[in-house]
This record gives sequence, structure tokens and C-alpha cells, in this order.
Amino acid sequence: MNSLLNIDSLACQYGPVPVLQDIGLQVNEGDICCLLGPSGCGKTTLLQAIAGFTPLVAGQIELDDTCIAKPGAGVAPEARGIGMVFQDYALFPHLTVRENIGFGLKSVGRPERETRIREALDLVKMDALADRYPHELSGGQQQRVALARALAPKPRLLLMDEPFSNLDTELRRTLSREVRHILKTAGITAIMVTHDRDEAFVVSDRLGIMDQGRLMQWGTPAEVYHQPATPLVASFVGDGNWIEGRVLDSQTLETELGRVHQPGHPWAAGTSLDIFVRPHEVNVTDAFDAVQVETLSGEFLGTQTLYRFTLHSGRELEAQFGSQAVFQPGSTLGLALTSANLVAFPTSNHYDPADWHSPTTPMASQSQPAAMFGAAAR
Repeated sequence: MNSLLNIDSLACQYGPVPVLQDIGLQVNEGDICCLLGPSGCGKTTLLQAIAGFTPLVAGQIELDDTCIAKPGAGVAPEARGIGMVFQDYALFPHLTVRENIGFGLKSVGRPERETRIREALDLVKMDALADRYPHELSGGQQQRVALARALAPKPRLLLMDEPFSNLDTELRRTLSREVRHILKTAGITAIMVTHDRDEAFVVSDRLGIMDQGRLMQWGTPAEVYHQPATPLVASFVGDGNWIEGRVLDSQTLETELGRVHQPGHPWAAGTSLDIFVRPHEVNVTDAFDAVQVETLSGEFLGTQTLYRFTLHSGRELEAQFGSQAVFQPGSTLGLALTSANLVAFPTSNHYDPADWHSPTTPMASQSQPAAMFGAAAR
């Protein structure tokens, strides 16, 4: 697959304050990519640097093998062939849907302009509403118009800054799937900024996790979820709890939930581990040697119930079971790990939730990739 966008060692700053540091990534033609991370981590600044609105202090950006930005130089934003969908849609209230879509096509001849407007309207299924004004549209319809306006000039790359943040949860889910289908149908390469991990998983072919102006990991959603590069990434892309563990031998780990057979792990006997346990990776067992835990509470979620337990160490653990399973607060039961894809890090890389987006977090100490055990790791 051909590479469309290449970013190498990019850095940006506002005055003396560094905002982005040593960003490097590659976007293949036709891919839909997401930048995911907490507020203030630099996602939007990176988007603005690609668009040409924020200058670089180091590194460079190449589009189609042409350098479009480097320190002290760059192609003007309007000449980059990059489209932009803003968080607030930025539709012109005095223009109809048709006129909004055609606004960026003034340099195109009238017949071609009308053809592109019709194509864009058809692509986002807004033909019947072409003569309405923005105030006569729902939030989802306004988002489709903003997308159509960005697609009409046929950009080489489309940038979207939190495009669904103004919509309710259900509409966000529906529209994110629709937008992915629209972009794939049009063959458009896109980068979207979001802080919603479910949205990022649904939309993206490639996912980047950012924190404190650095790109922590860049890969497919499955790679980032199952093989997180740092404890921060593991905690951000999936709910779960950290428990303590220790390597017994080349086949076995001792954990707070008992011994686990995990062939193929990379660590020497005696190595202390922090193991990230997701709620679906735990099961109830009546084995005679099962670890007993105390039930704290249960949260009914419809088809599932999310329970919280206390381990002997005092740590809390969440586990999710079918809603027919009922455990009363204060009751004890045996739990065991069931997953063949556990994520673990040496204890020196232990992650505390308070570290996320903390200026004091030592980035270098969190650079060692996790081991993902089981068949998928071999």
C-alpha cells in the first residue's frame, strides 16, 4: 500500500512551551486514522500542523512525497490539497446546503462545480435537503453537510477535529459508521481526532494514542488493544485493573488470582510483573485451590453485570458476567483468570491511574512493550 502522509520527528511549541515532541507516523493511501488521547495531549495541534495552521520547530511533513512543512518553510494551507471538518461544522447560516457545499469550488467551472455538488449530496444522502438552510437541519444532517463540503474539492487528505462531539451518544455511533462508509466509498484518506475510544475503534484502520505531546503508539486498533506499548496505553484503550504477578518458570506465572499457564513469555524466573486484567478475562470457579475474593458491589448493565471484588492484597478488581449471575455484597467466591491474551509489564513500569496526563510521568520508563501471552503472541 502506498504511503500518502509521512511525518518525521515533528515538534511544535506555543511560545517557549513545547506542545508536540518527536512525532513520527505514516498514513497509507485510503486509510482512515484516529488520534486518541485525553484533552490537552496535542491531538488538535498535530492536526493543525498537518493542515498548515501551526508552524513546526523541528521535523517535517511530507504529502505525496512532497515536503509541505518544515521549520521556517511550508506550503500555504490552501495549496496543500487538504480538507478540514471542524468541531462546530462552521456552516454559513445564510447559505443553503447546496451553496455551502459549493462554497469551496469557486475556482472550478460551473458545469464541473454542479457535478461535484450533486456527487457530494448523493454521497452523504442529502439530495432531498439541498435547498434547506443550516438552522433547518438536525445536528447529524449538519455534520453530513460539513463532510460533503470538505469532500467536494476532492482533497488528497481529510482532517476531522472531534466531528461528532456535539451529538448525542446514539447518533455518534450511527454517524461514525456512516462516515467510515462514506470515506471508504469515496476513497478518501482521513485523520480524525477524538477522545472517545469506542468511536476510534469503529472508525479507524490505524490508531494513534497520544499523551503530553508524544505519540505513545501507532498501529491497528487490534494491535493497540491487545499489544499496548506502555501501561498508559493499556489503561486508556481498555477498562481493567492491575494485579501483581511473578514469573515461576518458562510456562507459569503466579498471580493474585492464582497460577496461570502462559508458555512463551519473555521473562526470567523471579521477574515481578504488573498484569492488566480486563473485566471479561475473569471467571468464577469452584476449584479447590481457587483464590477467594469478597464481593463489593454489582452494577446491572442489561445483558451483563459488572461486579467489583476485593483481593487479599486490598486491590479492587472488576469482572463482568451474564446478568443471570447474582452475587450479594459481602459474599465470597472463587475467581480465576481465563484469558490467553493477558497484557503484562515488568513491575518497574507499574502504572498508577493518577499518572495519566501527569507532567511528572517519566516517559522513558514506560517505553518497554507489553507481552501478550497465548496463541496470539506466538
